[in-house]
Amino acid sequence: MARRVLYSRHGLTPRSRRWQRVLEIVPGACSWGLLLGLTALAVYWPLAAAALTIAFYLYWLLRLLYLTLFLIIAYARLALEQQTDWMARLQALDRGAPVPARGWRQEYSAWLAQRRLRALKRAGQSLPPSTAVYHVVILPIAAETREVYEPSVRSLSRQTFPSARTLLVLAVEDRASAEVKAEAQAVQAAYRARFLDVLVVRHPDGLPGEARVKGANATYAAKAAAAALQARGLALEQVVLSCFDADTTVTSQYIACLTYHFLVTRDRTRASFQPIPVYHNNIWEVPAFARVLDIGASFFQLIEATNPEKLVTFSSHSMSFQALAEVGYWPVDMISDDSAIFWKAYLAFEGRYQAVPMYITVSMDIAASRSWWGTMRNVYRQKRRWAWGVENFPLIVRGFWRSRRIPRWDRWRLGFKMLESHVSWATWPFLIGVLGWLPI
Repeated sequence: MARRVLYSRHGLTPRSRRWQRVLEIVPGACSWGLLLGLTALAVYWPLAAAALTIAFYLYWLLRLLYLTLFLIIAYARLALEQQTDWMARLQALDRGAPVPARGWRQEYSAWLAQRRLRALKRAGQSLPPSTAVYHVVILPIAAETREVYEPSVRSLSRQTFPSARTLLVLAVEDRASAEVKAEAQAVQAAYRARFLDVLVVRHPDGLPGEARVKGANATYAAKAAAAALQARGLALEQVVLSCFDADTTVTSQYIACLTYHFLVTRDRTRASFQPIPVYHNNIWEVPAFARVLDIGASFFQLIEATNPEKLVTFSSHSMSFQALAEVGYWPVDMISDDSAIFWKAYLAFEGRYQAVPMYITVSMDIAASRSWWGTMRNVYRQKRRWAWGVENFPLIVRGFWRSRRIPRWDRWRLGFKMLESHVSWATWPFLIGVLGWLPI
């Protein structure tokens, strides 16, 4: 069972509130200390500053080579799995037959699949039939119009996996305009026959303890979906829940691929499943700088997929519905809920939780506007929202302090990685582009 975790900065004891505030200051203090410290060093001791700058450039070069290597490996794996017929692989899994393969790429992919199956059998875990697995897909909607999320609904209705075993939930904010609500009802009527059901769930505004964030909307919708599933006699342990951004479109093999990974994962109800996000929906409709920035975000996720021990959920992702319910759903007062749900589950299950990479893509929109400057502003706001993931840092560190079952090395390793990633994101562009010239 999951351990109860208060994953919030609210409702704390006075002592916990003081530690929360100290830990909230740490990432920013480290970032400003690094920038101001190097600036002062360049003024008063330029030779030492030059030496440190050169050492940093060498480190950056080595790290760049390291990241490039793993980017190539991840892209090769993604290209390898592009031709995989995941539905055929599921059917072979149900029959206990060899994985079908044609050509060297599929043969290598099949060998990787067989190796994973052997590991699952050695662990003594059963393999339920794919026909027992159901899916819930939540699309949070605030001000998005039908033309934004209908392509997502359409892509979900055209899966090789039977859509009759997928429950689609349109999670509409009650504060949305009447037009947005009417469009959601129209989409429900148009696509209801293609799914197990299509629910339109209106999230009331201003519920106690909630902020106006996506996590609050998704949590309310997930609870409504749980009630609908239980009314149909479906257990949450056989359900995989996906929370997508409204503009997320998927390939026809996505649900089959997700089902396969769910079945062959050890401790499948203690896992999240992370595809590779790409921003292709409107790539030729935005300025070049926006394409470069969002392709860079996809590169970063490709690199992260090569290291499952450090992988954290990001943007559109999936997880066991049972795990989601046990940990109390998404935080309802946080901006960065995508990674927060992973850390909340990791703490609740005391380290016995994992993020499983899936080498299949989901496509979303680049944050665009009608003008060049408007697009720049929207892209900046999107990156600022991602960077706000640092709000997880004090909650995670406090959780690590209280947990004794998570190995000490893992607590130190993961805590340092999170701190280092946010400090480097905030400081390295300035170190490379500006401060490196100061000693001269």
